[in-house]
Amino acid sequence: MKIFHLSAECYPVAKVGGLGDVVGALPKYLNQMGHEASVVMPFYDRKFTRENEFDSVFRGSTLLGKKRYEFEVLKEKTDILGFELFMIKAPGLLDRENVYSYPDETEQFVFFQLAFLDWIYWSQQKPDVIHCHDHHSGLIPFLIYHSDLYKRLANTPTVLTIHNGQYHGAFSWDKSYYLPEIDQWQTGLLDWRGGINPLASAVKCAWRFSTVSPSYLHELTIQSNGLEYLFYTEYKKGVGIINGIDTQVWDPATDPMLTKGYTVKTVDAGKKKNKEALCERFGISSDKPLFSFIGRLVDEKGADLLPAIIRASLDEHNQELNFLILGSGDTEVQHALLELKEQYPQCCAVYIGYNEELAHQVYAGADFLLMPSRVEPCGLNQLYSLRYGTVPIVRNTGGLKDSIIDFGEEGGYGIKFNNIRAEEAVYAVSRAYELYKNTPHLKKIRQIMMALDFSWDKSAKEYVNLYESLKL
Repeated sequence: MKIFHLSAECYPVAKVGGLGDVVGALPKYLNQMGHEASVVMPFYDRKFTRENEFDSVFRGSTLLGKKRYEFEVLKEKTDILGFELFMIKAPGLLDRENVYSYPDETEQFVFFQLAFLDWIYWSQQKPDVIHCHDHHSGLIPFLIYHSDLYKRLANTPTVLTIHNGQYHGAFSWDKSYYLPEIDQWQTGLLDWRGGINPLASAVKCAWRFSTVSPSYLHELTIQSNGLEYLFYTEYKKGVGIINGIDTQVWDPATDPMLTKGYTVKTVDAGKKKNKEALCERFGISSDKPLFSFIGRLVDEKGADLLPAIIRASLDEHNQELNFLILGSGDTEVQHALLELKEQYPQCCAVYIGYNEELAHQVYAGADFLLMPSRVEPCGLNQLYSLRYGTVPIVRNTGGLKDSIIDFGEEGGYGIKFNNIRAEEAVYAVSRAYELYKNTPHLKKIRQIMMALDFSWDKSAKEYVNLYESLKL
């Protein structure tokens, strides 16, 4: 099958969150299974595009409202990512450094979708599936089926994957003139609560939609920033497929970013070496259990709870444990964490920002990973931590609920708590501390975790089954 993945992110080209990791891995595994999967994304002026060579495979122009933009489709020459990578470049619109947060973001992503359709249409390509990821490509299903401009593509199956249902890409009907000529009798398929909502439109128009974990499919009917009723009515059209991880990138035995590589047989010695190097870097003791957090410092991730969790845990256990935070986001949370670092310099380390190499080192060197998430559609951090023998401490929601079994249950390997309360997370930290002191049990759990299979092999097969179900 010929499959186009449309996404705003793709690791290592441009990554802000889990969307980038998924789109950077799934197509590679689909290709290894014998399919022809490629990624189409906006052009970004970033390190990857400056360091790699591209061929121009198509040039065209399209209207965005009353303004015509020239665009170019660039293909990375060597397929270095394991799949064909196409980037759509439009001077003045799709040629910037950052992925998000521009004032004309609506215009950027609408044009990206129009340029993609023009390219596919005029180059006479016939994809078997167009796979849209999140709202950034959410208008594609509607336009294919309800604009005469693209009627040749009207029998093309479309799939939508929802990585985060909190973001819809909605904009007002005042900007409807950005769209090409459409069937006016079908405009209700674009509308949600009086505006154009690309995510809602894609849920309505795509042949099927998926979420990145089975539990998240249900949770969208309860919490999806105003789309709850839509997900309830379209529930049977959805399927939950938990994300995998790229086990070639995330392999503690071969990871070049680690101080010392290790396998399931050498995990204890390997983690000890990485922990010592990590603790030396931040000036904290490697003799204490090391609790870590990696991610955006935002409410969605429960980061606002971190200062209270850390302070209460250190006080309860007489500072006999360490915390290492890697992330950025809410300035108040950042300030509170930096204050804790000053107050507990021997126990608390904070790195504001994101560093991919350091993240790998933290997964390898930490004993525990904290994920007190309010919302976690799938979560990849807990899967990376399992791969590296680091016990995840997670709130029982979304993909965390689906991927982690509490060590108090038969066959369990993680630590779970149910409610968004600092007190429950502190109790989970206390359970982790007791586990840390039980060395034989901790060793057993590390071996269980590292033997688990959360690779893309299984998840990619489920996507293939989904594609196959759409065949005419």
